[in-house]
Amino acid sequence: MPKIHFILPDGKRQTVEAKEGWTVMEAARNDGVPGIIAECGGSALCSTCHVYVEPEWRAVAGAPSDLELMTLDLAPDSTEASRLSCQMIVKPEFDGLTLRVPEHQAGY
Repeated sequence: MPKIHFILPDGKRQTVEAKEGWTVMEAARNDGVPGIIAECGGSALCSTCHVYVEPEWRAVAGAPSDLELMTLDLAPDSTEASRLSCQMIVKPEFDGLTLRVPEHQAGY
């Protein structure tokens, strides 16, 4: 199973094992990653699973869809590195993927 690394706002790291075909959000929630609220359950409606993709992983993670970009407008402090973890489907190439969890999610 691919391992995904989350850098929390306080700088601590949490690594989760993610099943292929799951979303990154599902893997984060399954292992209790703080700050991944996922209020809408993965429907790309709320941006409470917002993450920043580390520069060296952006090509592997891919670009956000148009729907994802619209939803990211709700996220405080979104940048070109922003993705919704609910829209990132785990694949073997994600082994080692490193993401930063923002200090604040939309509405929180």
